[in-house]
Amino acid sequence: MGKGILGKKLGMTQVFDEEGEAVPVTVIQADSNVVTMIRTEDSDGYNAVQLGFEEIPEHKLSRPERGHFEKAGVAPRKYLREFRSEDDAWDDVQPGDEVGPDVFSPGDRVKVSGISRGKGFAGSIKRHGFSRGPMSHGSRYHRGPGSHGASAFPARVFPGRKLPGRMGGKKTTVEGLEVVRIDAERGLLLVKGGVPGPKGGILSIQSDE
Repeated sequence: MGKGILGKKLGMTQVFDEEGEAVPVTVIQADSNVVTMIRTEDSDGYNAVQLGFEEIPEHKLSRPERGHFEKAGVAPRKYLREFRSEDDAWDDVQPGDEVGPDVFSPGDRVKVSGISRGKGFAGSIKRHGFSRGPMSHGSRYHRGPGSHGASAFPARVFPGRKLPGRMGGKKTTVEGLEVVRIDAERGLLLVKGGVPGPKGGILSIQSDE
């Protein structure tokens, strides 16, 4: 794994490439990232960097949380994420350093993780893509979930069955997205295509290697 960064989804738009073709992109606000901790193989058993994103008032933190940021010498941050690395991608950073979207370059492949949109309670057709039954000729099966299994034995529904239930609201990762453009001055990262979550959602962007 290579470098990564935290950001906030601002929405989607389009830009034009060198050939004049419109490219749909997601705009991500990825400034104000700061290094809060460095983990090493010797002390922690793995190599990683912890990044903080979006400042938060100190009175909203617990004493251990305040101590964590004081040790790093940075202002409190609302979100913390660790980005592991098996190479020397983070060798040149120290606690307190600021990280921006320019850690990536146009053309890089990244994977973006976030909490998908919550869609509430949904049936099996919408949630899992099941096929419906006949809609006429006396059929009593239209959009139901179908058979759950035998009745006499085992007389229960096995865990893991694809049934109606809450849809969305889970961590989702989209891989193989291309970095189209970077605006380091405004802290913007433009990624081709859509990413998980609503506007204002927190995203984790990491090199897809």
